[in-house]
Amino acid sequence: MRTNGSAAARFMARALELAGKGCGRTSPNPAVGAVVVRGGRIVGEGWHRCAGADHAEVVALRQAGEKARGATMVVTLEPCAHHGRTPPCVDALVRAGIARCVVAVRDPHAIVNGRGLRRLRQAGIAVEVGLMSEAARELLGGYWLAHTAGRPRVTWKLAVTLDGKVADRRRRSKWITGPDARRMVHALRAASDAIVIGAGTARADDPRLTARADARGRRPGVRRQPLRVVCDTRLRLPPALRLFGPSLASGTVVACGAEALATRATALERRGVTVWRLPLKGGHVSPAALAGRLAREGRYEVLLESGPTLGTAWLRAGLVDRIALFTAPAVLGAEGLPWLGPLGRGSLARALPGRIAAQAGVGRDAFVMVELSREGR
Repeated sequence: MRTNGSAAARFMARALELAGKGCGRTSPNPAVGAVVVRGGRIVGEGWHRCAGADHAEVVALRQAGEKARGATMVVTLEPCAHHGRTPPCVDALVRAGIARCVVAVRDPHAIVNGRGLRRLRQAGIAVEVGLMSEAARELLGGYWLAHTAGRPRVTWKLAVTLDGKVADRRRRSKWITGPDARRMVHALRAASDAIVIGAGTARADDPRLTARADARGRRPGVRRQPLRVVCDTRLRLPPALRLFGPSLASGTVVACGAEALATRATALERRGVTVWRLPLKGGHVSPAALAGRLAREGRYEVLLESGPTLGTAWLRAGLVDRIALFTAPAVLGAEGLPWLGPLGRGSLARALPGRIAAQAGVGRDAFVMVELSREGR
């Protein structure tokens, strides 16, 4: 197979398409897709469906069967060479008789990070790395950031009026956007490993923070719920919140400071809530400390559903990678609560740049996904 031509790109594009089927379902493992190519056509393909299930390469090899011998494996991420929940993929490629392996990107995880590529070459398999690497890194999202920067990918979700208000003068926000937008929010939740809010949002909205439809819009298909994280520096939230009730407590974390009362922490823990005591910054839970803890817990895709105070703090800390903005065709005026606080950028020349990654009409509302530039932070 020619790995530097349009055919190679077409096969890798298919592998990336397959990998996308696993997004939001595989953490803490990466979403990976693979195809086996022989005689210029795909004879086997697969993707990693969930943690603990067979990896993409194994699924593709099983489908290819004997046709894998002498064939080319095209895969979006370096095959693993270690024993985890499943055996090493490298061993499966060698046993199957794969002659060539085309890899989009090297796995940044310290336990892999080149070991798989070396093992393949030692076994006599020709290896090429770098085809469509940028697209592969983008698809890996939070997994890539967690193993290169020690933090998750953070998406700040906002529902605003046309003039950028998230609540009225009484801080009421239900409902700015319509039911179609709210259904899309549940899909964003289903694709996330954790949802983070502040104490103000928890007190005002008393949310459940559950995904009630998966990324494909199917309610029964939600395989898992994201971790629910509330920043409550001094543990002053009322215990009657739904997040602390019997059905939600075990999947809820409260992040607080070291000086929060031990009696309140114990009361939450007795309900099944997990308490994380973290360093403070500016009198509140440090965004960097919480982001690092989430990454260490294997929560690589984080949805920030906070109000302007917490969201602005994360943005100022350089931790917001994307803004998912739902805009309603309504105007509140100066009496409304703006979605963003001061960033310390007083001129257009210092404005935080980004690019529109996606946009769509969602019922009566508009949706835009903006990827913020890392260079401008």
